[in-house]
Amino acid sequence: MLDISSRVRVHVETLPATQYDMGVCDAFEQYVPVGKPDAMNAPHPPKVAGIDSTVPSPAHTVAPVASTSPAPAANPQHAPGALLQDRLAGWVSDLTTLHELTERLARADTLDEALRELLRAGAALVGARRGLVALEPADGLGPATSVGLGLTRADLGHLETVPRGSLPYGRILDGLPGTDDGVAEPDLFAEKGLDPRHREVAARLGYAASFTLPLTAEASGRLGAAVWLYDEPAEPSERQRHLVGLYVRHGAEYLARLLELERTRVRMATMAEELLPSRLPRVPGVQLAARHSTSPRGGGDWYDALPLPDAALGLTVGSVTGSGPSAVAAMGRLRASLRAYAVMEGEDPVAVLSDLELLLRLTEPARSATALFGYCEPALRRITLAGAGHSPPLLLGEHRTEFVETTVSAPLGMLACWEAPSVEVQAEPGETVLMYTDGLLHRTGDPTDRAFARLHAAAAGVPKALRHDPGAVADHVLRAVLPDGADTAESREDVVLLAARFE
Repeated sequence: MLDISSRVRVHVETLPATQYDMGVCDAFEQYVPVGKPDAMNAPHPPKVAGIDSTVPSPAHTVAPVASTSPAPAANPQHAPGALLQDRLAGWVSDLTTLHELTERLARADTLDEALRELLRAGAALVGARRGLVALEPADGLGPATSVGLGLTRADLGHLETVPRGSLPYGRILDGLPGTDDGVAEPDLFAEKGLDPRHREVAARLGYAASFTLPLTAEASGRLGAAVWLYDEPAEPSERQRHLVGLYVRHGAEYLARLLELERTRVRMATMAEELLPSRLPRVPGVQLAARHSTSPRGGGDWYDALPLPDAALGLTVGSVTGSGPSAVAAMGRLRASLRAYAVMEGEDPVAVLSDLELLLRLTEPARSATALFGYCEPALRRITLAGAGHSPPLLLGEHRTEFVETTVSAPLGMLACWEAPSVEVQAEPGETVLMYTDGLLHRTGDPTDRAFARLHAAAAGVPKALRHDPGAVADHVLRAVLPDGADTAESREDVVLLAARFE
């Protein structure tokens, strides 16, 4: 990470480990108070991130010119060998610190976590206590966001009221010249040309100096800017600038990869949402609600509700095997085909799924799918169901909470000719039928029997005050089945929940 001449050979084992502490955790746990700029540039600045500050800056490879008066030969500390050993030990300490910091950054799985880790590490390297990252990629594709360290959302809002051109990170984001190597403001209140609004916000937030660096990746260009704020007039030393510059340069490359992953995840989620119904139909006698959560990789789960002749309603949920763009595209094709088959022969759910199985087997022989289709007659509070390898729906009401016994059958595309008998469900007024995909069970992380038991208990525990609203029922079930936020966690499984309440 540091530019060390290849002619210098270091034998690390000869360095006394007790003399040079190369740990980095202490720098995160305890910050040394920052003094005036003169104090920071003094010969003995405070130790930062496990680096012995008495060692000269690693940017210098030649020892300072010695005084004309010879040093006492009896003092071994002035021997050239001891000075070189100190210099080499400083390089090793710097390399170790940067290695530990970049390892911490590489353990961040999401873009938000990586931005916060970059802020924490940079604050330790420059001796600051607070800061923020403004993410605004130069290509204009987003996402544009701000993440603070020691700053609340209200504090970030105050900073956004300052004219963009008067803030260092604003000038970096606008690509103005003279900002490529960073911008230091050692004493804000001593600057005569400081914007009045900037002065007011700085006084309100309690910072008197700042140091800003651009976040630039080699392939994708400018990503944003990182700012660290000092409580008192101060600026990082030459050595601190050197180390934080190396760290930010390598960190920006990792941020660029996470940014591309985040963009891909958003695109997949958007495409999946666009392939699903934008709104559910309103049919007399039944109330509908749906909840859908797409996995970061993009899954093939779907739901649908479409009006049919004779005031009937077609209800369906299903899942295509696999993940990614191909699974999402296959889901869109199957859902569109199922709508057509439902209009033609929806009163016979077995025929609908048989036609869908034939289409899948002929057009996509390497793919399979599970599906559940119900022909709903709201006036009679009756649903005729057929399932292909799918989990049974759940019927919940004031006097019962039970799974509907559907026929166990293979998924679509697994048999040469699929056919299974249908089952009829007769609901009572006020009862709700829950149709869901297997992702709801898989995201619990429990075995199948325990996952079904958890779902049953969640449905049985819906408060009476919520049972008149199918959306509230669906939300309660999701919170109860996935209490630790697994509904939004990183997972390969989509979650679909469709609720139909009979009046």
